[in-house]
Amino acid sequence: MVSGGSGEHQPPKRRLPAPAAAAASSEQERQQQRKMLRLSVRQGDQDDDAMTAGVVPPVTVVLDGRSICHRVHLSRHTGYRSLAAALRRMFVDEDDDGAGADGDRGGGLDLSNAVPGHLVAYEDMENDLLLAGDLSWKDFVRVVRRIRIIPVKPSSRRKPQLTAP
Repeated sequence: MVSGGSGEHQPPKRRLPAPAAAAASSEQERQQQRKMLRLSVRQGDQDDDAMTAGVVPPVTVVLDGRSICHRVHLSRHTGYRSLAAALRRMFVDEDDDGAGADGDRGGGLDLSNAVPGHLVAYEDMENDLLLAGDLSWKDFVRVVRRIRIIPVKPSSRRKPQLTAP
């Protein structure tokens, strides 16, 4: 007869040690995140930007017409060009890695052409929908609540056609 009440035997609970490789990769990820934060802080305004870089929450990015949203950490970006490159990687299906490198070298990638056929807008703290790029980067990071990518609608006006008499 088994002492202890019920006759069921329960195996002892054990904790498995974390593999060394997983611990090393998480440390590498932390170092990469610290490096990105350091890159986003410019030398001139270190005190102000460093304070806000740690408290900026990720911003939801919504592409109208899709049911899945993405999140962007604005504190990891140095400006609008960096954000445009991230939006291009998120929403434009490109298999060519060379096209992304052109945008980083100043090949003309900005918010107006980050997602072809779409405008990049944002909702601020008062739920107003505004065009992204109108504010300085620092002010944009401070007031943005959600980034919305809206399809450009073709003009309903028809161009007048010249007809021969």
